[in-house]
Amino acid sequence: MSVKPLSLHSLHSPMASSFLALLFFFISSPFISFAADASQAAKTFIFRVDGGSMPSVFPTHYHWYSSEFAQESSILHVYHTVFHGFSAVVTPDEADNLRNHPAVLAVFEDRRRELHTTRSPQFLGLENQKGLWSDSDYGSDVIIGVLDTGIWPERRSFSDLNLGPVPKRWRGVCQAGARFGPRNCNRKIVGARFFAKGQQAAFLSPRDADGHGTHTASTAAGRHAFKASMSGYASGIAKGVAPKARIAAYKVCWKDSGCLDSDILAAFDAAVVDGVDVISISIGGGDGITSPYYLDPIAIGSYGAASKGIFVSSSAGNEGPNGMSVTNLAPWVTTVGAGTIDRNFPADAILGDGHRLGGVSLYAGVPLKGRMFPVVYPGNAGMSSASLCMENSLDPKHVRGKIVICDRGSSPRVAKGLVVKKAGGVGMILANGASNGEGLVGDAHLIPACAVGSNEGDRIKAYASSHPNPVASIDFRGTITGIKPAPVIASFSGRGPNGLNPEILKPDLIAPGVNILAAWTDAVGPTGLASDPRKTEFNILSGTSMACPHVSGAAALLKSAHPNWSPAAIRSAMMTTTNLVDNSNRSLIDESTGKSGTPYDFGSGHLNLGRAMDPGLVYDITNDDYITFLCSIGYGPKTIQVITRTPVRCPTKRKPSPGNLNYPSITAMFPTSRRGTLSKTIIRTATNVGQPEAVYRARIESPRGVTITVKPPRLVFSSAVKRRSYAVTVTVDTRNVVLGETGAAFGSVTWFDGGKHVVRSPVVVTQLDVL
Repeated sequence: MSVKPLSLHSLHSPMASSFLALLFFFISSPFISFAADASQAAKTFIFRVDGGSMPSVFPTHYHWYSSEFAQESSILHVYHTVFHGFSAVVTPDEADNLRNHPAVLAVFEDRRRELHTTRSPQFLGLENQKGLWSDSDYGSDVIIGVLDTGIWPERRSFSDLNLGPVPKRWRGVCQAGARFGPRNCNRKIVGARFFAKGQQAAFLSPRDADGHGTHTASTAAGRHAFKASMSGYASGIAKGVAPKARIAAYKVCWKDSGCLDSDILAAFDAAVVDGVDVISISIGGGDGITSPYYLDPIAIGSYGAASKGIFVSSSAGNEGPNGMSVTNLAPWVTTVGAGTIDRNFPADAILGDGHRLGGVSLYAGVPLKGRMFPVVYPGNAGMSSASLCMENSLDPKHVRGKIVICDRGSSPRVAKGLVVKKAGGVGMILANGASNGEGLVGDAHLIPACAVGSNEGDRIKAYASSHPNPVASIDFRGTITGIKPAPVIASFSGRGPNGLNPEILKPDLIAPGVNILAAWTDAVGPTGLASDPRKTEFNILSGTSMACPHVSGAAALLKSAHPNWSPAAIRSAMMTTTNLVDNSNRSLIDESTGKSGTPYDFGSGHLNLGRAMDPGLVYDITNDDYITFLCSIGYGPKTIQVITRTPVRCPTKRKPSPGNLNYPSITAMFPTSRRGTLSKTIIRTATNVGQPEAVYRARIESPRGVTITVKPPRLVFSSAVKRRSYAVTVTVDTRNVVLGETGAAFGSVTWFDGGKHVVRSPVVVTQLDVL
């Protein structure tokens, strides 16, 4: 909604009182250039301002902010598109002073975020010459904005050979910086920017000094043309999910200093104006804090993008398998967890007693060739720093010439190997603890080393402690494909329930995120350590950071094949067509427990693009629907305006239910204060995107002690009727319902048309005090 500028000659106009309030604040509260308390350190704060309140005497918002709110030299970013306001370096007292300004809607301190990293296209159901790849022309008309650590443009994955012209709607730039100029952009990398005002970065350039951004960009949209491997591992044809999609790189994360909210928000602002179609952001909170949406710049920026029709995918975080560890929870964001693929890099620990215990490794140096070495566990001395192989914790007298068992945690996995090497050790066995369980990821170790699960680690430690002369070796077995079962839910993948609004199931789905081969920077070696001198065109990484760009590339293909679909429709197509079984035709397994997973682990299931192109039905969501959702969770109009930019109104007669947001998954929550038989009804509206004349029938899976009914049980669509609503009633008998270890029971509602369309929504049944 546009706001007419206030004229100084119109003090009797409807906005006169607003102007007088601003004028009074300006006179009575000295603007924040007053002498600050010398004991307070200045910090970066983000200020959400009601842009419509700007007096007409100021030609731009920047002039207003620098005249009335903060010194010009302290302002870092001015936000116009996904957010109204600015970020500035001020003291906490100055920030508190500005909270009282009548035009300031919210103030929050800049937070530091972290990257979510620790053969996949075919594994998603994509095939050459047919299906979604060919129907979308490999995504050639779609632009993916990647908010990450930048890009290494010389990689073959970013060649523009045989690509058509850059889409005419593109309005971005190729920002010059250190070792980066306009010639580094092309018809593949259509734009590149960097954002570093929130922190002091030494290498000001879109060029990737870390590797993470190059890896995620090529996973989403790397070219499909040539053989690739990492030191002989994972050999095959390199290709991203959307090989012809264009890439716009937004560097918001800096090696060794992380990613700041103020810069991330500025990148969202720029990406929307530039004209991207998809935003991929493999970044999240690393401090364990879950902020409400109005204090979360990723949620705010992604809402601004989604409201403009831009699909936003984000990583679910790597704090699994702990419950409620999933991050990036906003319902307008597609949140992606990680699973394995059917490829592995086995390396076995061979003990002197003849036992061979399975592990993984990407070590590519001189092999041990079966030679046995003494094996030692420093943790037997009772020092936790030694058991973790922390810097300077190992006594060379005890480890020289030996294979050292190191516990995982507290320091980078590959860095532990360097500690062992520095102390004279010849190899390392990296043992998971109970929190990591049996979840393994491969690393390009600098010494002969392998990672083993918690059970195997305990067996090796017991052998090293009990045998009079314990010896071991490591056998590196290269690359093996056709692994079963796969996919398996990665142990590190962020888990539900949703810690903000349990009515919205998160993560939304899982995608390949373990041992993913993609392009890499020349600035650092494959371990990312300064002491690693190796160079490699490709690297193998694991994390939900790697899963997220698979979904970003998938969204690009779906957007290209269905240009009129909204971001919510694209997400729905992915979620309702997922796989729930692995390649052994069994239910998806949780790597951390070896047991069947639940929707809290995998959301709706594992991405299957072979089916997502033609889902039959989708669950669409409008901007007004999201506003109604925000009203339903208790946000007032001013709080919602922090997110939406424009003023809103909430219903006054009847408060809406958050569970009625038209999401592809369903959650029914019941209070524990009531006993007996309880019921809740949830509404969904399906839109037919398949054949105009169609009839769908409901198939229901109810967990024990729960009855799920659907009315009507049949949905009839025609050329004139494309949308149908239905009610899902969940009835719980509190005396018989069986809630699992997660405090929830799981069922489903599936619509099928008797042909190829099977549209499934998971149903989660839980109780409030469990969360």
